[in-house]
Amino acid sequence: MPKPRSQQISLLDTPYYHICSRTVRKAFLCGVDKETGVSYAHTRSWIEKRIFQLSQAFAIDICAHAVMHNHLHLVLHVDSEQVKSWTTEEVLRRWHRLFKGTLLTQQYTSKHPLDKFQLAIVEETANIYKQRLIDISWFMRSLNEPIARQANREDKCTGHFWEGRFKSQALLDEGALLSCMAYVDLNPVRAGIASTPEQSDFTSIQLRIKAAIKGRQPAVLLSFSGNEHKSKTTGIRFNLQDYFTLVDETGRILRDDKRGAINPKVTKILVRLQISDKGWLKLTTNFEGIFTGAVGTAEHLCEFSEHVGLKRTHGLANAKICLNSV
Repeated sequence: MPKPRSQQISLLDTPYYHICSRTVRKAFLCGVDKETGVSYAHTRSWIEKRIFQLSQAFAIDICAHAVMHNHLHLVLHVDSEQVKSWTTEEVLRRWHRLFKGTLLTQQYTSKHPLDKFQLAIVEETANIYKQRLIDISWFMRSLNEPIARQANREDKCTGHFWEGRFKSQALLDEGALLSCMAYVDLNPVRAGIASTPEQSDFTSIQLRIKAAIKGRQPAVLLSFSGNEHKSKTTGIRFNLQDYFTLVDETGRILRDDKRGAINPKVTKILVRLQISDKGWLKLTTNFEGIFTGAVGTAEHLCEFSEHVGLKRTHGLANAKICLNSV
């Protein structure tokens, strides 16, 4: 049986999560239906646009994404510290970007005079909204429902567009985060629909490469802050160029089917991450198959299981092979 979200998400342990959502029956609702020849490729742009719209309202950053023909991958960062500084007005402003809110919240943001009882109700409502704006379930609900309605309107039909539940995996340490991001970014290469990362449409790696050519990082994605900025509280604490090297070289191996040919430069980076060449290739080719739940070293998995109340720690054997191997 699927685990409740309370046993899959623990912000005490990590702010990073891998999310996967699939279309019903894995149908080609976002690509070209091979049987009918009908193209639904434009739906992928709807999804990508909505992802970035949500990240501007929620306190949730996009680390990596890949919108495939019949499923979606996200690596999310929940910035629970950010919401602590939000005023009531800021919370409502963000919520109203996506939802109507209540009559009182609309009046409050319009500077309409309210008595103390009405103000108390607004404050209470804002606190509810604040919790929702760091909630991954609300993020995915706000993504999937509008896309489903838009797709059904276009097709003049009713029914489900997405499978009922999205899959989530807690990423408990740097090795888990970076290997998952690479796994997500390399989805099109692995699926054979793109030959290189820069040709992978609707992915974060394509956006990062295009921005890097111009000497910057994309504003819609969580930035890499570099190894030298460990004291920074925001950003992915890894060197961007090293990440490009990992993804590019791994993509070449996947494309050329030379599973043992790891570049010495990549090996050097993996040593810092305490991941073996073999472990890295396993993670970037079959991340979801190796780990069905949380991902991290054996030590981090045990801590996570204790915090979320799991009686058994899943994935220990694979953690020791892939993430405790150097």
